[in-house]
Amino acid sequence: MTTLCPLDALSQKFSSLFGDQPEVLVRSAGRVNLIGEHTDYNEGFVLPAAIDRHICLLARRRPGRIVRAYATEFNDLATFPVQESPAERHGHWTVYLRGVIELLQRRGVEIEGFDVLIAATLPRASGLSSSAALEVGTASLVQALFPFAMDELELIKLVQQAEHQFAGTKCGIMDMFVCRLGRQAHALFLDCRSLEHRLVPLALDQVALVICDTKKKRGLAGSAYNERRAQCEEGVRLLRQWLPGISALRDVGLEQFISLADRLPPVVRRRCGHVVAENARVLEAVSALERDDLAHLGRLMQASHASLRDLYEVSCPELDTLVESALRVQGTLGARLTGAGFGGCTVNLVRRDALEEFKEKVGADYVRRFGQEPGILVCNATDGVRVQWLSAPACSEESSDG
Repeated sequence: MTTLCPLDALSQKFSSLFGDQPEVLVRSAGRVNLIGEHTDYNEGFVLPAAIDRHICLLARRRPGRIVRAYATEFNDLATFPVQESPAERHGHWTVYLRGVIELLQRRGVEIEGFDVLIAATLPRASGLSSSAALEVGTASLVQALFPFAMDELELIKLVQQAEHQFAGTKCGIMDMFVCRLGRQAHALFLDCRSLEHRLVPLALDQVALVICDTKKKRGLAGSAYNERRAQCEEGVRLLRQWLPGISALRDVGLEQFISLADRLPPVVRRRCGHVVAENARVLEAVSALERDDLAHLGRLMQASHASLRDLYEVSCPELDTLVESALRVQGTLGARLTGAGFGGCTVNLVRRDALEEFKEKVGADYVRRFGQEPGILVCNATDGVRVQWLSAPACSEESSDG
């Protein structure tokens, strides 16, 4: 899969579909979470990076208040009025666009009709936030076509609300945050309670960020994601008996948890134990990146995967095989599942001089076990979203925050 959408070919497709050339291109990046899994909805810490695989939206304004949207992946052209609620189309791919449009209009944004072609270099349903990339891309596209002023945090929260309300997934805010605010050659450290955030240098000169896709698709809303979230909330409720001041697992220190763990039911103990330790690992990982200690980051990633596998129980044979195979390559510093789990992808830190060996050995092991090749993407940390005018009113490329 290439890193950039083929603009010329997509522009020709746009013209054949809609009878005119696109005005604007929005590239909305996916993300990979380096460490900090299932901590975001527990008000904890995460360390994602935007990656150079995108959802691409080519668009042009049109008269009236009708949106015509075409998705190359589905070869599907959908038409809907701007003012129509998306509720009755729940589950259709357009719900991601329509939910964002609906909520922007509720905030008073005046949106007219437009045509949009959607393509991707980002694999769908693989744990790389294709849905958040599409939602953030839609918000950025509407902001470009029909300019409005909105605080970045307010816009990010709006996109998260669209995912909750219309897509049916009670996700944390991490995906939207990094898809909008990620920057080249950096990871983004985010406190999911205060929403304070800062960029952390991600030096990838000698080491590559490699994503391995199991190609095992899983719908996040239909998975055990919501069950895990409820188990964490139950843990907080029980721990308040001894720690009355806590409101989320974020408030529980590692030593505190160890002293109280035996008082929790076994399943709840495992879920909470992962989250408490994972928050500590994120803070340690930020410190490692700031001193350019990628070897230590790799060790933390390995500990994270073991915890996700054994305590949070969101791994699967496909993910475990990819991690185990990666760690048998001498040049691999770290490997772990990334995203919600149950399928999707792993993220790996691999020395660049070991990349060919990594691809060969990891690919061969996976084929022997599952009869198909995994997707292997060598990625860079990039900007979260970029807007490029292809014709008037602008001819320059600008970032989401202008």
